[in-house]
Amino acid sequence: MTDHFQQIYSHHADQYDALVAREDYEGNILKTLQRIRPLDGVDVVEFGAGTGRLTMLLAPHVGSMRVYDGSAHMLAVATDKLKRSGLNHWETTVADNRSLPAADASADLAIEGWSFGHFGGWYPDSWREEAGKALAEMRRVLRPGGTAILIETMGTGYETPQPPTPGLTALYAWLETEHGFSSTSIRTDYRFESLEEAEKLSRFFFGDALADEVVRRNWVILPECTGFWWKTF
Repeated sequence: MTDHFQQIYSHHADQYDALVAREDYEGNILKTLQRIRPLDGVDVVEFGAGTGRLTMLLAPHVGSMRVYDGSAHMLAVATDKLKRSGLNHWETTVADNRSLPAADASADLAIEGWSFGHFGGWYPDSWREEAGKALAEMRRVLRPGGTAILIETMGTGYETPQPPTPGLTALYAWLETEHGFSSTSIRTDYRFESLEEAEKLSRFFFGDALADEVVRRNWVILPECTGFWWKTF
């Protein structure tokens, strides 16, 4: 699956964006973020922004956004969305999560979504070191009193939180026990326009086993659980 995701992020941004546009149809992500850290007027550094799923939720509320992703292919979609939004308080830059060209102590909120979780798959023998570098970057760019927020999957096709891999279970425990992050989980179900769309997009990203289950259960609404981890410095 490691190569599978790398291929998607390098070559299939539009299909990926079509999938994530269907997630969280009840709008629970923004509500949860506002409870953790009110967004009005804050300066944001976003890590691993992808095609701008979180970016476009945050942008209408915050004071400024500096948006980063390691894939120029993915970030081009986010940039286009921002240009079409009419907002002008943002910038996008291709950069690795472990080394951003952002100034020290320049943000009130450092946030990532569905990005740091890949450290386990891409660096199975050194994920703590690599994820630690990304966490250190979050801490570096935050002002005193700033908040770091991580958003990652807690299971697709499940109605209760279930980390989908042992690697993610280990990452989440590491955040809480070794780094002192608080956590919560919410539902962010996908709602597709048809069963055909649900099968096509779930097969593209999640693979045959889940897509077959989507068809068997007639899942136009696909259950999804999402976790939030946060810490104020």
